[in-house]
Amino acid sequence: MGTERSHRDLAAWQEAMNLVEIVYHETVGFPKEEIFGLTAQTRRAVISVPSNIAEGAARNSSRELAQYLDIAIGSLAELETQLELAVRLGYLAKTSAGPRQVHRVGKLICALRESVKSRIGQG
Repeated sequence: MGTERSHRDLAAWQEAMNLVEIVYHETVGFPKEEIFGLTAQTRRAVISVPSNIAEGAARNSSRELAQYLDIAIGSLAELETQLELAVRLGYLAKTSAGPRQVHRVGKLICALRESVKSRIGQG
């Protein structure tokens, strides 16, 4: 086996995967009439975060990784908005774990993106 790093080695990907689990558990209690609305949209957004990190890491180019990290950050902003809507609509408690994990993942992705961009001279 080589010493090649995988997306699985990235803390941002690991914590994004934890975020997926949290969001799936928290959206189970959303009203049934939201199954094709807010529930589905929230789940699509959360899945996009680790998926884009993984895809970018697999590209063998720091420039492409940075681009996919930007997309992951966009999905995270979308997710943050959806979770805020869920709180405002009373579907999710203000103290739920999802928003806290979104913040954690956001910090990790931003730090990774800055590190990647500094390697390619875009810092």
